[in-house]
Amino acid sequence: MLVVLIICIIICFAVIILSAVVTSKAYSYKHSVDPLEKTPHLDNDRDLHT
Repeated sequence: MLVVLIICIIICFAVIILSAVVTSKAYSYKHSVDPLEKTPHLDNDRDLHT
C-alpha cells in the first residue's frame, strides 16, 4: 500500500512540474499578427466615421 502511495505522489509531482513547464513555454511564445490587407470596405467605413 505504501508503494502505491509513493507512486501516486510521484505522478502528482510530475504532472505539476510538466504543467508549470508547458505554461511557462506558452507565455514566452512570441505571437505575431499579420498586417491587414487593404480592402475597399475598410476605407469606406473610415470615411463614414470621420
